Amino acid sequence: MAKKLLMLVGDYAEDYETMVPYQVLLTVGHTVHAVCPERKAGDSVATAIHDFEGDQTYSEKPGHRFTLNYDFDKVNPADYDGLVIPGGRAPEYLRMNERVLEIVRHFDQASKPIAAVCHGAQLLAAAGILKGRTCSAYPACAAEVKLAGGTYADIAIDAAHTDGNLVTAPAWPAHPAWMAQFLKVLGTRIEA
Repeated sequence: MAKKLLMLVGDYAEDYETMVPYQVLLTVGHTVHAVCPERKAGDSVATAIHDFEGDQTYSEKPGHRFTLNYDFDKVNPADYDGLVIPGGRAPEYLRMNERVLEIVRHFDQASKPIAAVCHGAQLLAAAGILKGRTCSAYPACAAEVKLAGGTYADIAIDAAHTDGNLVTAPAWPAHPAWMAQFLKVLGTRIEA
């Protein structure tokens, strides 16, 4: 059965962590509303490409423009079956928006599936939903997971972790594991 999903994005969301899950979820037949505070359908956000090139942290290069397909102001979280939070620098900005935090809390309180990758954990921590939970994230976000009362899942960069309704991963190399686990939590069946 097709699901209706909400994706919270902002400027400098990680390109792959936005584009790939969006396309995967559409491919399996789900509806995905991609939204950003202060933006409407047809507006776009800048994305960034993060890569692992042997430095202490990732490098950042300009990504593609990602076009939003729904108005943030029209979002009623009760209308959605699941939430997707890409990483990159967008969660740093999104976590300052009280309406965004209310939306995240709604999904958690209703035990609806939540998928967060990379720096998406910053948004989960700011919403106060990590206490007593295990969450993966980009390693630089481990401190935020712990400060929010969560347990940081230190897993391989291409792995994902599921804790109840919460599916998290460290970065875009985990897309296959992350999306597979999220689809399972959503109850999506893919038949060959």
